[in-house]
Amino acid sequence: MEIDTYKSKTKKAPLKTKPRTRPLPKAKQNYLEAEETLFQELEENLIGYRRKFKFESTKNWRFDFYVVRLNLLIEIAGSPWAVGRGGRKIANSLSKHDLAVDSGFKFVRLEPCQIESGFAIDWIKSELARLEDGPDQTISPD
Repeated sequence: MEIDTYKSKTKKAPLKTKPRTRPLPKAKQNYLEAEETLFQELEENLIGYRRKFKFESTKNWRFDFYVVRLNLLIEIAGSPWAVGRGGRKIANSLSKHDLAVDSGFKFVRLEPCQIESGFAIDWIKSELARLEDGPDQTISPD
């Protein structure tokens, strides 16, 4: 049946063939390169980590990496999980970060250029070294 005939007889618009749901956001190329670089650096330096870490089971929020010994959540800018979907992107992202900090995690957001330059892995190694050295001895415990 033609669309015009259908519309005149039923007084209804034809069904839309376009799906209602939008696909998940796609990752940017510089994010993919930075994620692979950080993954390789963590592997080479034998730093314990988890990829695509989901810190709360009830939410569909993920962080790109979780460094276990530091209790550190790492999010790379440009990630498809960075801001969520829909019109509440920024508020959703901020509530994700706030909930992670309230749960006792440390959180850092890294730019792809920081990872590519080697700054991120150097910073992570210095934090691990500081953790092994113990507390700062310049301040007395009394």
